[in-house]
Amino acid sequence: MLSTLRNAWKVKELKQRMIFTLLMIAIFRMGNFIPVPGIDTNKLANLTQPGTLFGFYDLLSGGAFSRFSIFAMGVTPYINASIIIQLLTVAIPSLESLSKEGEEGRKKIQNYTRWSSLFLGFLQAYGTYAIITRYGALKSMTALSVFIIMLTLTTASTFLMWLGEQITVKGLGNGVSILIFVNIISRFPETVIKIGELQNSGMVNFIQVIVLVVISVALLLGVIVTNMGERRIPVQYAGKMLGRKMANGQSSHIPINMNSSGVIAIIFAMSVMQVPGTIAQFIPESKFANFITNSPYSLFKQNSWQYAVMYAILIIFFTWFYSEITFKPDEMSENMHKSSGFIPGVRPGRPTEEYIERVLLKVSILGGAFAALVAVLPIIVAGYTSFQGISFGGTALLIEVGVALDTMRQLESQLTMRHYKGFLK
Repeated sequence: MLSTLRNAWKVKELKQRMIFTLLMIAIFRMGNFIPVPGIDTNKLANLTQPGTLFGFYDLLSGGAFSRFSIFAMGVTPYINASIIIQLLTVAIPSLESLSKEGEEGRKKIQNYTRWSSLFLGFLQAYGTYAIITRYGALKSMTALSVFIIMLTLTTASTFLMWLGEQITVKGLGNGVSILIFVNIISRFPETVIKIGELQNSGMVNFIQVIVLVVISVALLLGVIVTNMGERRIPVQYAGKMLGRKMANGQSSHIPINMNSSGVIAIIFAMSVMQVPGTIAQFIPESKFANFITNSPYSLFKQNSWQYAVMYAILIIFFTWFYSEITFKPDEMSENMHKSSGFIPGVRPGRPTEEYIERVLLKVSILGGAFAALVAVLPIIVAGYTSFQGISFGGTALLIEVGVALDTMRQLESQLTMRHYKGFLK
């Protein structure tokens, strides 16, 4: 990785892209510390505890939500809009046909995503205002102050969407992913300081800290292997007549990544599991809230084994569901048949589709099980150890490793392209 970065720095265009990316990140991080006026952030401390839905949003925003800076919502509206549009592309035939129209269709879908993120940003800004009002963090309840808060949050979120697109076009990697990556990395020193405080206070000893570090490193290596691992389905293409000559058949493969759904399955599962608890926070004196937070039979009680089991089941289900709607075995089978391709030992048509579905099911369950382990392990650490209140998240590892590997692949492809370009000259 270091050699790749060193070689990229020697190429003028890549050097400019790297500098541009760093400048955009610097602007982004400065905005994370510009506070929204009229907010008492001390009253939001209990809202963003690790393991909660708002704690996850605070992690993605790099602590901007707990500080309630102008970037408190981060790029969450854009992420939600992207996921919604992607799912609607599968469900709505007109969007599906638009996605197959090449670059022009992609641009139209991207415009739909932008407008949807603006609409969702406004809704989320209003929801954020309602939440901080519930916690008494709003110093002034005038209409002007409410308008300023909603306008600031929505505008800042739209600006981050634009900033991410600029990094994608003029910088390195996927801009939105890079912003999330930087936010998560920025919380690492805070986590180290908290672990040091726990050790100094006597709540944990040195051996426990070493065990936590070993588990974290093992988890990191596991995530890297899973992100790079793939199941390859061999495909053989029949020979074709080109003029008077017979072209030999070619061999290829269909790669199915172990972690094809990335962190999306975990986000879906977390949203489902956290909604009842979030509702209970707004009606703390009700029977519903008492059942959710205190009943031993509640599946949504934080840091309980029931919660962990249900959470893991949902992650595996959403991993399979997302893989099924994105890979589309029926279309794969049809495209192979049109290209005179076949899987050795499998008949074309319906048998090929069923074979791909079986392979996809096995890979998605295996990948979902590992993602569930990564997501549930912090719950076990928080519920059964003395490491309380630290941002030890397997979900963060999945995001960090995925973004880092994707950025390095793009950088290596840029270097390879320029190498061949120079060779041809």
